[in-house]
Amino acid sequence: MPNLIVTIDGPAGVGKSTMAKQLARELGIPYLDTGAMFRSIAWKLGEGSWDWDEARLESELAAFDYTLSGIGEDSILSLNGVVIGDEIRTEEVGMWASNVATLPVVRSFLKTAQQSLGERFSLVAEGRDMGTVIFPDAPHKFFLDASVDERAQRRFLQLQDMNKPADLEELKTQIARRDHQDRNRAVAPLKAADDATTVDTTDLDKQQVFEALVKGVKNNS
Repeated sequence: MPNLIVTIDGPAGVGKSTMAKQLARELGIPYLDTGAMFRSIAWKLGEGSWDWDEARLESELAAFDYTLSGIGEDSILSLNGVVIGDEIRTEEVGMWASNVATLPVVRSFLKTAQQSLGERFSLVAEGRDMGTVIFPDAPHKFFLDASVDERAQRRFLQLQDMNKPADLEELKTQIARRDHQDRNRAVAPLKAADDATTVDTTDLDKQQVFEALVKGVKNNS
């Protein structure tokens, strides 16, 4: 019996991680944060790595190995045996990740890594192109969206909870810029899969979004 794959795509700050963790817990399967994989590469390689030549990038990436354990919010993603933590959760690293995500060599490497995890585990996979590129045959696909203002406010509160500095207007600018880059890149642009269920979360609370996802999985089972 094939593994159960549920994909949740959407732009930055829309609540994908929270919903993916909760849904994975409900289904009793691991949660895969693919955005953390891009962020960890950007953080590990450092600023300007997106300007390296392809041979150098391939050499660096060849030494990267991702592992996954746990269920739901207790899922743990590790890179080379080291748990990926909050060090990747800054807006600066987010922009670096958006830059490296435009590189075919990086996307190809992570596509293979993500599909390999999907072959080993049932997953709720969250990211930008899970339903369109990585798991196009997944039986359950969702695309979450929300206004830039709402997403900036959510990110602002999240950073405050993490005791990290945050400026609301700067966050709005950064999110809008990342949206434009993610939606207009030549390789795997951010968009909903043709067979995905789109959920606009702007005016919904977390419970309403979660119920919509659970209903979608049950209706398609």
